[in-house]
Amino acid sequence: MKESLKLLGIDTSSIACSVALSDGESIFERHVEQPRKHTELVLPMIKEVLSESKSELADLDAIVLGNGPGSFIGMRIAASVSQGLAHGTSLDIIPVSSLSAVAAEVLDSSEENYIAVAQDAHMNEVYLGLYVRDEFNKPKSLVNEYLQEQGVIEFFASHNQNFLTAGQGWSCYPELARLNSKWICGQSHILYPRATWLLALADISAAIKPQNIQPAYLRQKVAELP
Repeated sequence: MKESLKLLGIDTSSIACSVALSDGESIFERHVEQPRKHTELVLPMIKEVLSESKSELADLDAIVLGNGPGSFIGMRIAASVSQGLAHGTSLDIIPVSSLSAVAAEVLDSSEENYIAVAQDAHMNEVYLGLYVRDEFNKPKSLVNEYLQEQGVIEFFASHNQNFLTAGQGWSCYPELARLNSKWICGQSHILYPRATWLLALADISAAIKPQNIQPAYLRQKVAELP
C-alpha cells in the first residue's frame, strides 16, 4: 500500500464490526465486538472516521473490503455496504482476506514466523488460514484458506513446523487444538480481524469493480440461495 493513498477499510466477517481510514499519515479506526449489530453500527462508524479524518468519500482512492471467510451474513453486510459506497463514488474495491488481517496483526505483535488462524465455521468446522512471515513482515499464505474439520491438520503433519494460533475458532473447538498440540507453540490473544490491518495488506493493483466482488464463502452449498 502506498502511503499517499487514502483508503477506507471495512470488515464485518466476525462478531467484530471494524472500520478504519488511512489518509497516508494517520489511521482513524472504530472497532466494536458486538454480535448481530453490524447493520446498525457500520454506517455510523464510517461516518465517524470520515469526519474525524476530515475526509469525504470522494477523497478516497479505494475501499478495502474484509472479504472473509467468516459469517455469511456478516460478509454480505460489508460487501453490500462497500458496493453501495463504491458505486456512488465510482471507487474500486480491494478485497483482502479477513484471516490474513488477523495474521498480520499477530505478526506485528509477535516474533513467531508461522501463524495458524481459525475462525468458527459452525457445523464442527473452522475456516483455516496458514501463514508465514514474508520479507516485508506480512503474512504469506502457505495453502489456500479452507474448511478444516476436527482432526489432524494435514499441513502440520507433513511439514512438522510449529505454529502460533490465533482466531476464535481454536477456543470454539478445543479438540482441534488438542489433536494438533504437538505443532502448536502458543495461542495469540487476537481473535477477530481489525480494519486497520486490512489497510496494511491492501494492494491497489488488486482493486476490482464493485460488481465483481465475490465473498470468500468457502462453504458454497450453504451460501447459495435455494
